[in-house]
Amino acid sequence: MVILGKVVYLRPIKDEDFESIYNSCQNEEFLYMTGTRKTFTLDEITEKYKQFSKDPTRYDFAICLLDNDQIIGDLSILEIDSDNKKAGFRISLHSRNTVNKGYGTEATQLAQKFTFEELNLNRLELEVFSHNIRGIKAYEKAGFKKEGTLRQSLYMNNTYSDEILMGMLQKDYKQGLS
Repeated sequence: MVILGKVVYLRPIKDEDFESIYNSCQNEEFLYMTGTRKTFTLDEITEKYKQFSKDPTRYDFAICLLDNDQIIGDLSILEIDSDNKKAGFRISLHSRNTVNKGYGTEATQLAQKFTFEELNLNRLELEVFSHNIRGIKAYEKAGFKKEGTLRQSLYMNNTYSDEILMGMLQKDYKQGLS
């Protein structure tokens, strides 16, 4: 399954993607943006993604450039709750030289298309920390709305950050198409 955009496309994660994911998990800025304290070995990442591939409540995609098929990030639609027709969302670009180019926004929009058109869910939700201004702006640009704040829920780098809850409904998605 491939989901095509104008500049990027999504495809299932392959074994050869694990090294790019691993390398992104070594970037201190990226770890801080996601509130991640643990560093992972390549073996740990490989094992986790093999487990994820057997989980019927999630889809993991590589974000690739259309012009050269290079993997530039990954995203997941996870914790799919069929009863309540909702799922969680996470995204990570793997390199500083791929941020601020619209790749993440387009990949997020492709994930929304898959969520609302293919999975026919009603809600896609995420959490983002208040210090991740770039992420918040990208999510808002892709149509997510701020829904709540868990004040000072993360203490990292000697400072507190709020956890911002954001969501998008199928009706918001459909309105954005018209």
